[in-house]
Amino acid sequence: MSTVVAAGVGTLYADHGDWLRAYLMRRAACPHTAADLSQDVFLRLLGRQSLPPLQEPRAYLARIAHGLLIDQRRRQALEQAWLETLASMPEVVAPSAEERALILDALARIDALLDGLKPRVRQAFLLSRLDGMSYPTIAAQLGVSLSTVEKDMARALRHCYNVLLG
Repeated sequence: MSTVVAAGVGTLYADHGDWLRAYLMRRAACPHTAADLSQDVFLRLLGRQSLPPLQEPRAYLARIAHGLLIDQRRRQALEQAWLETLASMPEVVAPSAEERALILDALARIDALLDGLKPRVRQAFLLSRLDGMSYPTIAAQLGVSLSTVEKDMARALRHCYNVLLG
């Protein structure tokens, strides 16, 4: 991290940190979540090579905060779906607390990796990779041609590759 970035982030924090927490509090309705997300915004800025010239610093901070809030809500939805799945499992099969945390983390990473894919492309990818379905079986299930599944898989793999190298 450069000292120029650190100084710029420090100035943003001093000038707009309280405003950002209040902004997030209105959207998250939880002071702890608002404080955590506010800190995450500034940590994200500290990780950058440089800061762009800011005409509207609050709009810039709000845009980053909005993205983090969406990520947090998506993670909560994943966690809720996982907890519902766990509740339906017999106690003997249920994973330990540590295994649950690892699974939730993996689900969140997969969700983030596949973010931005069209729903059909995402579904084809998940059917192939998680369910082990063949391309012809996926084509039949989705009601599309084999060629479409092949193109969707190529798109999904290219997207994942770009995100991972990103």
